[in-house]
Amino acid sequence: MHVVIVESPAKAKTINKYLGKDFTVLASYGHIRDLPAKDGSVRPDEDFAMDWTVEGKAERHIKDIASAVKSADTIYLATDPDREGEAISWHVLEVLRARKALKDKTVKRVTFNAITKSAVLDAIANPRDLDQELIEAYLARRALDYLVGFTLSPVLWRKLPGSRSAGRVQSVALRLICERESEIERFRAQEYWTVDVALKNKDGDAFSARLTHLEGRKLDKFDLGNEASAMAAKAAIEAAQFTVARVERKETRRNPAPPFTTSTLQQEASRKLHFSAKQTMQIAQRLYEGVDIGGETVGLITYMRTDGVQMAPEAIQSARGYIGREFGKDYLPNSPRIYKTKAKNAQEAHEAIRPTEIMRHPSTVSRTLDRDQFRLYELIWKRTVASQMESAVLDQVAVDLTDKAGAITLRANGSVVKFDGFLKLYREDRDDSDEDENSRLLPPLREQEPVSRGPVKAEQHFTQPPPRYTEASLVKRMEELGIGRPSTYASILSVLQDRDYVKLDQRRFVPEDRGRIVTAFLESFFNRYVQYNFTAELENQLDDISGGRAEWKDVLRQFWLDFRQAVEATSGLRVSEVLDALDRDLAPHLFPAREDGHDPRKCPTCADGRLSLKLGKFGAFIGCSNYPECRYTRQLADGAGGGDRAEGEGVPDGPKLLGQDPETGLDVTLRKGPYGVYVQLGEAEGKTKPKRASLPKGMDPADVTLDKALALLSLPREIGLHPETKQPILAGIGRFGPYLKHGDTYKSLGRDDDVLEIGLNRAVVVLAEAKGGRKAGAPAKTLGEHPDGGPVTLHDGRYGPYVQHGSVRATIPRDADKDSYTLEDAVPLLAAKAAKDAASGKKPAKKAAPKKAAAAKAPAEKKAPAAKKAPAKKPATSKTASASKSKKTASGA
Repeated sequence: MHVVIVESPAKAKTINKYLGKDFTVLASYGHIRDLPAKDGSVRPDEDFAMDWTVEGKAERHIKDIASAVKSADTIYLATDPDREGEAISWHVLEVLRARKALKDKTVKRVTFNAITKSAVLDAIANPRDLDQELIEAYLARRALDYLVGFTLSPVLWRKLPGSRSAGRVQSVALRLICERESEIERFRAQEYWTVDVALKNKDGDAFSARLTHLEGRKLDKFDLGNEASAMAAKAAIEAAQFTVARVERKETRRNPAPPFTTSTLQQEASRKLHFSAKQTMQIAQRLYEGVDIGGETVGLITYMRTDGVQMAPEAIQSARGYIGREFGKDYLPNSPRIYKTKAKNAQEAHEAIRPTEIMRHPSTVSRTLDRDQFRLYELIWKRTVASQMESAVLDQVAVDLTDKAGAITLRANGSVVKFDGFLKLYREDRDDSDEDENSRLLPPLREQEPVSRGPVKAEQHFTQPPPRYTEASLVKRMEELGIGRPSTYASILSVLQDRDYVKLDQRRFVPEDRGRIVTAFLESFFNRYVQYNFTAELENQLDDISGGRAEWKDVLRQFWLDFRQAVEATSGLRVSEVLDALDRDLAPHLFPAREDGHDPRKCPTCADGRLSLKLGKFGAFIGCSNYPECRYTRQLADGAGGGDRAEGEGVPDGPKLLGQDPETGLDVTLRKGPYGVYVQLGEAEGKTKPKRASLPKGMDPADVTLDKALALLSLPREIGLHPETKQPILAGIGRFGPYLKHGDTYKSLGRDDDVLEIGLNRAVVVLAEAKGGRKAGAPAKTLGEHPDGGPVTLHDGRYGPYVQHGSVRATIPRDADKDSYTLEDAVPLLAAKAAKDAASGKKPAKKAAPKKAAAAKAPAEKKAPAAKKAPAKKPATSKTASASKSKKTASGA
């Protein structure tokens, strides 16, 4: 009896079919242990001793494994063939040893790069020992990430309220995004012009050329910097005749890209399929673990966490055989293409990501895969096969045309694919690439051939700022800098979004103000630890550990000595020092220059106040230097104080002027009162209260414009006449939120309906869906006179229909038909309810007066009733504070 331990149940199910009845395959469900989320789990003062705890959900899986191991002869640890996989096997082994489940058992480590029957059987036949160097590299990485997270994050919480966490790699990735945004903000567009000429050769074939030389001098990009110079150049061209001066032909070869690594797969899936890095890895994991094909579970691709670009010899031969049969000998190179990686890390021994069987064409598995799985498998298959195909051959042509005096030169570029080669199957996408003018085709042209000129077009351009990072371009940049490792990129990008440090807008990363503040803080006070070269060098040291070239605790000691000193240096920082540094560094973003020349820091409420960055309980905001005399405040652009802030946090305590009402000329302001945020028209005059309107729930105060405020102040508004009753339908906001009113019926609006925009057709549907709505005034229905006197009435209640006589109310049975309920049905029901209330000693309910219509009541400017004072909490020590916030600490990937 043999026990095989893998990570996932899907993998276990597949492998179990390959190994037969003598093997039991069990899953650990990923990591079974982790460092406890509290201070002291890594103790530098005790030679970096580490505490581990079994995760709650993992306990059941460990019990199953331990139970199976007792009756086993051999235990095969068959987790993934990388650093994390080695660590999982080590954790399983350590736990089994601690529980004394390994007496006289043989333990072997096996790895396979693909989940196929041959790969699994071959691995079982060739076991090895655990790789201690990979385990130590894992321990060093985990300790570093923990120490940074649990040491640096509490500093952020103390100095920057509203911040979430910092991480060893995540903070450096965040810096990349923030720096790019700063470049964009500093960018100033510069005008330039181009002049293009429509031309025809002697056969009448059209082509175009661009002005490159004027008055015998080569033009730089900005030499035609305004319309006047462009028009002068245009006039000179229109007065000239042109002939072909030079034709330059050049044959170039374009080679195929190598098979996918983790990084290039994430990049290409982002460009071509619009997948996030996390989504790509999840789908690839499923393809690797196997899908059901003809009743058999088969892994479709090799292991998807790799930096290697090489393929197994049998895979290369299979690809070459397919190319020769399907495309012909012209598409097959004379010898196999051998790719080598330049990455210096432990993953490079792995194969590239490729199909387990080249002959398994995507069309043959399309029915067994969902749409996203099929698209990713097809991408991997095409890239793999194309990597072994012949190069593409292109003919590039550059033509110079001059006037008789040689003072003006026009250039036309073009190319033609002479032999498509690998392009017949696959073409790699690129980030942020402009249209390549070399891809245009040119007609046959010969030197000294005259050409006829058509229209001349002078076109204005402006330089563009650098583009924001996409997931693909950010992963590429991180890889270029050596930041992190491809297997960690997906989690890094997810953490940045989960912490609300960045957001994706049109598939590009935009830093939130919270992220920019954290980055500015780290650059000011922990600059070394967000430097790209420092982070990359640390990654190299981790690779040295996994390669046996460095001792893991030496690396930790060297890092911790300097890092602890840097943290201790911030302990005496005053909040004012932090604010001054952030206010200075973020000034171009928070207070950009105004087009009208006015000082962007001048307070709009008081005459001489200066705006600057402030920190409150819930995070950062902009405030006036004359506080408390001037209470003007302003939210940051995206509420960097955090999603944890209270309702209305960041809204000015004093009024925020939105503009003037065009009809009355009165100021329209946004205010925060004891009952929430509202807009107000004008000011109080004597006993006359100004008109006010509450903001609907879910409306962000930062989004309130003058037009929205005026629309709110105009509520209730008439939507139109009901097509059946011809009575008006009104929309308004009352005590209980947005509503519709039709006659004496009120219907609350759901969150999907906007009180300012709902139209007549939708309003009629909403009213029709209401079960009678809420009535104002008379009860819904009178059933008749009670034998003891007084009417018996039928009502629609919050918890269903009920009948009432005097102060006695009784809910009608659920299976009763409300519309056909009669007096005879109601009387015994009311009698039973009265008897029950009397037996329990319950006082009869007071008869409620009919509720008045819910008007568009705005919050009154009065103090809210004082809340009960909560018992004072003991001040938290730094240790307990860290522990209480530990769940927010990022691992740093």
